Amino acid sequence: MTYCLMNDNPSPVPPVQAVPPPTEAMFEKAADLFRIMSAPIRLRIISSLCQGEKNVGELLQEITATQPNMSQHLNTLYKGGVLSRRREGVQIFYSIANQDIAAICKAVCTGVKQN
Repeated sequence: MTYCLMNDNPSPVPPVQAVPPPTEAMFEKAADLFRIMSAPIRLRIISSLCQGEKNVGELLQEITATQPNMSQHLNTLYKGGVLSRRREGVQIFYSIANQDIAAICKAVCTGVKQN
C-alpha cells in the first residue's frame, strides 16, 4: 500500500504508480508552479482553455481584462509550461500543455468551492 508523502499521519491512498521520494528540487518546482497559477485571472484562463484551444480575442470575450494584461498572463503561463501556443497567420492560439496541471487547478478550485 502507498502512503501520502506530505502527511505527518499517513493515510492509505490507492496505488497508482510508484512515487519517487520527495526532493528539495521537487518542492521548489511545485512552489514555482503554484506561484505561476496564483493569480485568479490565470486560473480563469486555464479553466477557459480546458474547453479547447482559443486565441487572445476569444479569451477576452470570456475574461474581463485588457489585451496587454491578458497577453502578459498568457506569456507567464506559456513560459511556465502550463500552456502551449501555435501561430496561424497573425493569430496565436493557446491550449493546455499539461493536462495534469489542469487537473490540479480543477481539483483545487472545486475543493475551495465546496468549502
